[in-house]
Amino acid sequence: MGEPTRRWHKSSYSGGSNNNCVEIAEGATTAVRDTQNRQLGHLEFSSAEWASLVDTLKSHS
Repeated sequence: MGEPTRRWHKSSYSGGSNNNCVEIAEGATTAVRDTQNRQLGHLEFSSAEWASLVDTLKSHS
């Protein structure tokens, strides 16, 4: 069976007018990819890993 269809959306932290964008797809896992280099694939995180990453980033901003 192939990879499930993902619903990608631009991260709200990517800004509006620049091309430095990150796209996110949430589901059983959270996938992250570079908008300008989609062909290079994506990183995938479990729910716990993603929550930990987001919490860490929030605490350092």
